[in-house]
Amino acid sequence: MDRSDTWSMFLHFSLLSFMAIGGVSAVLPDMQRYVVEANHWMSAKQFADAYALGQAAPGPNMMFVTLVGYQVGGLIGAVATTVALTVPPFIFTLAITRFTANNADAPLAVAIRRGLAPVTIGLMLASGWVLLRSTDHDWRSLLLTLVTVAVVTQTRYSPLWLIALGAGLGIAGVV
Repeated sequence: MDRSDTWSMFLHFSLLSFMAIGGVSAVLPDMQRYVVEANHWMSAKQFADAYALGQAAPGPNMMFVTLVGYQVGGLIGAVATTVALTVPPFIFTLAITRFTANNADAPLAVAIRRGLAPVTIGLMLASGWVLLRSTDHDWRSLLLTLVTVAVVTQTRYSPLWLIALGAGLGIAGVV
């Protein structure tokens, strides 16, 4: 990867950061498309592994972008992706928070609060779909994923029980 590729990735991820409503995972599908499918800088499995490792590590849930950047462009790539996905949302969030705090009942503030919820849900579902396609390759894994989604959306069980169940089934070699 050369400097122009690092700059290109920085610009692309900066633009994505403005759409990362609900967290960086919301724009995961386009990150995967850009890094894996469009530029072939890493495989779908490497991308999914970076995401899983970033989610398992303590700290912010966006740390997987640092791993993606490092995998693609070394230390410069890691810094570029991290800055691209942290600075623009920080500025945007600061501006919106200040506006809504000072104008809580204004029609625009109400519209912003109401409008962002369905956008966030849609982006998160798209992220789940990309991860599903990258990791579930047999019927047992797919069934476990579908059962997990059903349990999480239809019950009040803690997701930690499902994570433990998935880990146990993985250790046992079932999935």
